[in-house]
Amino acid sequence: MELKRVTTPLTDDVIEALRAGDKVLLSGVIYTARDTAHKRFIDALDAGEDLPIDIRGQVIYYCGPSPASPGRVIGAAGPTTSYRMDAYAPRLISLGLKGMIGKGRRSAAVKEAMKTYKAIYFGATGGAGALLSRPVLSYDIIAYEELGPEALARLTVRDLPLFVINDVLGNDLYEMGVAQYKRP
Repeated sequence: MELKRVTTPLTDDVIEALRAGDKVLLSGVIYTARDTAHKRFIDALDAGEDLPIDIRGQVIYYCGPSPASPGRVIGAAGPTTSYRMDAYAPRLISLGLKGMIGKGRRSAAVKEAMKTYKAIYFGATGGAGALLSRPVLSYDIIAYEELGPEALARLTVRDLPLFVINDVLGNDLYEMGVAQYKRP
C-alpha cells in the first residue's frame, strides 16, 4: 500500500479520498490537546466564548508531550487514548474540526459525527513517542499553559506517520482487522 501525503488544514476533498487502513504522512500545523483542554473548549463554547483557535479544518493530536531534551524541539510525543475525548469530539467536529490523532477506538457518536460533518480519525503508534517527536519542527504553547504538557499547543510537523482508523464512510480499521481473522 502506498503512502499518502496529506497537508493541513484538511479539506473535504482530501478527507473524502482517504480510507480506513491508508498509511499517511501528515505535514503542516496540528494542535495538541487532551481531555482537560477539551473540557475547557466546551466550557468556553457553553459560555458563549470563542475557542483559542479557529478549529475549522484543523487536526487535534491527543498528546501530552514530555519536556524537550537539549537541542530538541520537543520530548516524546506519543498518542493518548482517544475515548477520553469522545464526550467532546462530536461538538468540535460539528464546528469544523476535520481530523483527530490518537490511539484506540472511538465511540459510535464520534464515528457518526465524522460521517455527518466529514472528519477523519488517524491512529499514531502507541509506545513510539520518541520516534513520533522526530517529525515535529516547532512546538508553541498557545493556551492553557498552566496545564503543563496538556496545554493547547501548536505543532508544525513534516511527514508524521499515521494510519487512517475511521473514514467518512464509517469504515473502522480495528473492526476490519478483526473481521479478516473471523471464521465463517
